[in-house]
Amino acid sequence: MRIPHVRGRWGELTLKRTVELSGMSKHCDFSEQATVQTSSGHLRPDMVVHLPDGRQIVIDAKVPLSAYLDSLEAESNDNIERLLDTHAKQIQNHIQQLAQKSYWAQFEQTPEFVVLFIPGENFFSAALARKPNLIELGVAQRVIPATPTTLISLLRTVAMGWHHTQATENAKAIGKLGKELYERLYSLIEHVNRLGKDLERCNNGYNKLVGSLSRRVIVSARKFEELGLPTRNGQPLPDVEPVERVPRRLDTNKESET
Repeated sequence: MRIPHVRGRWGELTLKRTVELSGMSKHCDFSEQATVQTSSGHLRPDMVVHLPDGRQIVIDAKVPLSAYLDSLEAESNDNIERLLDTHAKQIQNHIQQLAQKSYWAQFEQTPEFVVLFIPGENFFSAALARKPNLIELGVAQRVIPATPTTLISLLRTVAMGWHHTQATENAKAIGKLGKELYERLYSLIEHVNRLGKDLERCNNGYNKLVGSLSRRVIVSARKFEELGLPTRNGQPLPDVEPVERVPRRLDTNKESET
């Protein structure tokens, strides 16, 4: 914990675990170590949380903790008091440094603040005991200090908004799909009705042909039988049967019977 990069990695892991406890998923609800190019160089916040409508929240987890850790091993009360004062001053200085980076101006659709993640309630409470106005100083500079507990509350609220937005988008998609389905069903019914009318016309044409064949052709042909003309297998000409049934019409106004 005393080696800076080890302490920084621990803070990043604690931040990731806290965000996952809030119900968010990597690459979907948040991104780690996102890099943005600015006029003064590269900025790389520890995490960017994705909000509904393309908005984002930038989170920094590089809070200095060396003075606080030293205070835990200090033997005299004077040293403890001095180190805790230094710890509070380090938190204040880090707030000022974050404010100068202006993350909200570098990321599109980002609220005008950055979250300073402090990976333990004890770290922040010790600083507040020395500088009770730290929160007010942070808010004034658009930096919001957040411990795991407060960050979980914040991100759960964000997650609820995210899910609400997804539900709204799903409702819109269902409405659009329903409209498309209705229009396609309407077209299909028109095709079915046209096919039914075509079948009915074919049926009427067939019956007219049958009537004409029976009255004008078959009657005359049967006279050959009376004159002794040999018939096929000794059988008379069969009758031609008309089609009595017509296609059923599609009734879209009638409710289904149960």
